[in-house]
Amino acid sequence: MRKNFGAKPYMYPQPVLIIATYDKEGNPDAMNAAWGGISESDQISMCLSAGHKTTKNILERKAFTVSMADAAHVTEADYLGVVSGNDVTDKLEKAGLHTTKSSFVDAPLIDEFPMALECELVSYDEESCRMVGKIVNVCAEESVLDESGKISPAKLRPITFDPVNNDYLVLGEKVGNAFQDGMKLK
Repeated sequence: MRKNFGAKPYMYPQPVLIIATYDKEGNPDAMNAAWGGISESDQISMCLSAGHKTTKNILERKAFTVSMADAAHVTEADYLGVVSGNDVTDKLEKAGLHTTKSSFVDAPLIDEFPMALECELVSYDEESCRMVGKIVNVCAEESVLDESGKISPAKLRPITFDPVNNDYLVLGEKVGNAFQDGMKLK
């Protein structure tokens, strides 16, 4: 028997996205967001309310990076979500995080998060809070690549947000082969 929960934002997985920007003065800022995902082959869509400093920065600078939060930096990633850049101007420094300017967009890469999407702003709808970015580049530290040069989820250890229990969960266990296993049923 199923239990009904009503209309809730319960979906698995919800990636823990760390969105980084520069403000008007060129100071790096970042926030934690769990409501986002790929919406086109070269686009990411996220739900970011207009009141976030990061949202204001993106609208000003037209660029941002999206890092995958990882198991090694759960505390830092959570801090970026519970503290507002409107109140704490040096969030990244207080979290012990460092940045490097992206070579592709006018936004910082967070050095401690080994994988990131580098994006240009496509659109923002303040009413729905939907922000769309064009993925210009994906970069990853060599430490999270497998022997064939691909990103290894087992090495990256990305985390997801569990909205039911307010937990962070780590991804990485392979359970099948996409576009192959289903062919057995044809």
